[in-house]
Amino acid sequence: MTEPEDIIQLHPALKLEWHGITEHYARIGLSHSKNVVWDTSLAVLADYRDYELSVFYFGDALHPASTEADWFRQLDPNWFAVVQFINSKNNFIQLAEELGVRVPKTVRVENKAALQANIPLPYPCYLKPAVSVDGAGISRCEDEQQLIQALNLLVDTGPLQVQEEAIASSFLNLQYCVTANGVERLAATEQVLDGYAHSGNRYPTVHQPWESIEPMAGWLGQQGMKGIFAFDVAVVESATATDYVAIECNPRFNGASYPTGIANKLNISSWTSETFTGKFRSIQDIDLSGIEFNPESGMGAIIVNWGSVLAGKITVLLAGPVEIQQHLRAALKQRAGKLLTR
Repeated sequence: MTEPEDIIQLHPALKLEWHGITEHYARIGLSHSKNVVWDTSLAVLADYRDYELSVFYFGDALHPASTEADWFRQLDPNWFAVVQFINSKNNFIQLAEELGVRVPKTVRVENKAALQANIPLPYPCYLKPAVSVDGAGISRCEDEQQLIQALNLLVDTGPLQVQEEAIASSFLNLQYCVTANGVERLAATEQVLDGYAHSGNRYPTVHQPWESIEPMAGWLGQQGMKGIFAFDVAVVESATATDYVAIECNPRFNGASYPTGIANKLNISSWTSETFTGKFRSIQDIDLSGIEFNPESGMGAIIVNWGSVLAGKITVLLAGPVEIQQHLRAALKQRAGKLLTR
């Protein structure tokens, strides 16, 4: 997603992968920064005060009283405050209700002890910590017994919510970006799910329910939000109507942001991003011969999230019509199970 004039920070453990990923991007015609600082410390940013800051998350998602959180707070108090506020799922529900944005029935409590009081709860439901990263601590509960079991497993005693399950035909990701012109729509994608877990995104989608979430997007912009942020929205269909129900807000880059950025740079109009796991432990282990993205045809596979390759996991953008995506997916799954001889 970077431009050649940008400076990027990467973990030094990825140094050996740099040649492989840059060769891949050169072959597919994707421009990017080659100005790498092999150090992920925030202290590095002090050396580049003339640059605009772009971070995954503006603050500390889990420890709002940390030294890093305090650094971000001092840098831009408004941006920090709005990110910290909306990162709480309980604050999100409260704001949605105030702004008239439709959300599932949700019970909000300060801790799990308060939830054990005689409060009527919807079932099936999701038990969620008010603040979590990548779905951590979220449990689906079919009935009261499962909810009690999930509560007993929770170590954190912080704020929680119990949210009625939205019986949805699909789930959307609606991305916005704050620019010099204000809050602008970026992309609507459908989520690719592995059970209840998010594993990728698909573009385009017939669903474009921007109006359903616009009041909240505008509010975030007014409060000082910057960069990219997104909403998860459930598509609830009946025989007579289609309703769109907001689930939560991600005040940061999210799983759909990276393939969206690449697709926009390469003018790709149809794509799916998916996560693949396998025996590979390096970019050099991944065989893209015959399926790598071709800028002339606008079809093929692009490695998006390569930082996790050391753990045998990558996110790949599959570009092209649906039938081409299916072919690429099958080829990658087959190759992911084999180690190549370098």
